[in-house]
Amino acid sequence: MTDPRDSDPEAAGEQSASRRGRFGRWRDQAVALGWLVLVWNLLWGRISWANLASGLLVGSAVLVFFPLPAVTFGGRLRPRALLVFGGRFVVELVSASLHVARIAVQPGYRPRGAIIAVTLRVGTDLNLALTAEAVTLVPGTLILEVDRASATLYLHVLDTHRPADLDAARERTLALERRIVRAVGSAAELRRIDNPPVEKGTSP
Repeated sequence: MTDPRDSDPEAAGEQSASRRGRFGRWRDQAVALGWLVLVWNLLWGRISWANLASGLLVGSAVLVFFPLPAVTFGGRLRPRALLVFGGRFVVELVSASLHVARIAVQPGYRPRGAIIAVTLRVGTDLNLALTAEAVTLVPGTLILEVDRASATLYLHVLDTHRPADLDAARERTLALERRIVRAVGSAAELRRIDNPPVEKGTSP
């Protein structure tokens, strides 16, 4: 006996779309859990089996009891770019930690902070969340507010004495966004990062 859906292309298409939708939701949950485990280990300062296990438990509890709005993952993981992101992030983490430590122990030195706005080039919820998390983990910078509508991050930056220091902080944030998009972004997002639109009145 044949299934009526076998002769109904529309029903078969709906069933296939439903399967893809369920797979997409599970994939998005797995990606979110992976990032939560990574952030958990970074907050503890080292990666160990105990931190991985506790990170899985905490991340699973967060996703179950505090569900976030659905965030669609339309990109793909690129292992080489992911390694580049991880390596550069560790270097920036160590460098910023040493800089903050020097400020803390330098007699008579009074650092000057500033608040800056950085508009990201990829305004997806996932990119906003990943970039904001990565920026906050680096000592000396802190996310104060995220404007989702305009994809703008408002940062408090430590030890800024010249306009060049503010420009450097913006460039570091945009470079961090670029490495994240190259690691997990879609092809369209990569084009947006690598070929930013030219503003009117400026030459390419």
